[in-house]
Amino acid sequence: RHVSLPKAIARHAPNELMTEDEWRALGVKQSQGWEHYMIHSPEPHVLLFKREKDYQAK
Repeated sequence: RHVSLPKAIARHAPNELMTEDEWRALGVKQSQGWEHYMIHSPEPHVLLFKREKDYQAK
C-alpha cells in the first residue's frame, strides 16, 4: 500500500522508517497490521506499507 502525504505534512515526517504510533501521529488512518517498510528516496512524501497476506483471517 502506498500513502501519499501532503507536502506540508511530509516536511514533518522523519527520514527513517516509522513505528505505527509515528505514522498515525502524522494523520495516516488505516486498519491494524500495516508496517512502514521502505523509503523511496525519489518520493519521500510517499509512505510504503506492507502487511501479512492473511492478516484479516487471523
